[in-house]
Amino acid sequence: MSDHENKPILIGDVGVPKSKRSKPHTSSTNGADIAADLLAKHKKAPTVHSSRTSRTKNEVTMIEAQKRAGRYNVYLDGKYAFPISESVMIKYRIFKGMVIDKDLQTEIIAADDVAKAYNRALDYLSGQLRSEKEVTDKLKTLEIDDDVIESTLERLREFNLLDDQAYASAYVRTMRNTSDKGPIVIRQHLRQKGIGENLIDNALVEFKDDELVENGVAVAEKLAKHYARKPFSTQKQKVIQGLMTKGFQRETIDQVMNQIELTRDEDTETDLLTHEAQKVWRRNRRYDDRERLNRTKRTLYGKGYQFDDINRVLDTLIEGND
Repeated sequence: MSDHENKPILIGDVGVPKSKRSKPHTSSTNGADIAADLLAKHKKAPTVHSSRTSRTKNEVTMIEAQKRAGRYNVYLDGKYAFPISESVMIKYRIFKGMVIDKDLQTEIIAADDVAKAYNRALDYLSGQLRSEKEVTDKLKTLEIDDDVIESTLERLREFNLLDDQAYASAYVRTMRNTSDKGPIVIRQHLRQKGIGENLIDNALVEFKDDELVENGVAVAEKLAKHYARKPFSTQKQKVIQGLMTKGFQRETIDQVMNQIELTRDEDTETDLLTHEAQKVWRRNRRYDDRERLNRTKRTLYGKGYQFDDINRVLDTLIEGND
C-alpha cells in the first residue's frame, strides 16, 4: 500500500471521490491559521454600545414645614411627593437623604391618612364625650374611607378615648342629676347614639327606684299645677300622659300618682264648667234648640266634664236664659 493510500480520510470526505476530497491539515498547521480561516468565513458582528439608563432614586431631598402646625411636605428627587404629619415622620424616621421606594411610600401615605383622621376625631372629642357611632358619622361627613375610620377607632379605643359603656354611664348620671327624664326616654336617646342594649342596661343601674319615684313626683306636681284649670279627669289624664312622655315606666307612674295630692275640688270644677258651657252655648246659637243642646253637651264632655255635671249646669243656664 502506497503512502498516498495510507493518508487519513476526513469524516467530511466519506463517500466523496478522491479527486474532490479535502486535503487534510498537516501537523504544521497552527491555531492562528485556523482562527484566521474561521474569521474569514463569518461577518464581523456589530459592536453593541452599552449605556446606563438614568433611574430615579426616590431620595428625600427636602422636608418642608406647612403653615399648619405639625404638617410637612416631602420632596423626592427635588419634586413634591406627599404630605405627612409629624407623628408619621417620627414613626418612619424620615430624613433628608433617605430613599423611599414605592411600597414604603404607599405605607407612609396610608399611615398619614389614619393620623389625619385621628386628629380630626380628637378635635371632635375635645368638647364632650362621644359614642363610637357619633365619631364614625362625623368622620364619614369628612369623606374618610371606611378602613381608615376603623383604624382610627381602634387607636381611640386603645387610648381609652372611645368607650361606649363609659359614655352611657356618664349620660345616665347627667340626666339623673340635671333633668326630669325617665329611663325610657334615656334609653331611646342612647339607642340613637348607637349604644347597645346591654350597655344601656348596665348604665341604667345608676337609677334607683326611690330616685325615680322622687323625680316622677316632682314632674307630676308641675303638671298638676299647669292643668289646674282643667276638669279633674282631664288634669289627671294630662299628668299621667306627661309622665309617660318624660320616659317613666308604668310601675313608677302608679307609685307617683299614689303619692301626689291630686283631689277634685267640686266648687272650682263647677265654676270652670259654667264658664265653658256659656261659651259653647253662645257658639252654637245658629242651631235649633235640640241640635244646640246636643252639640254643647258633646263639646263639654269631650273637654273632660262629667255628664251629670254637664246636664245640671246646662239646665241652670237654659232656665236663666228663659
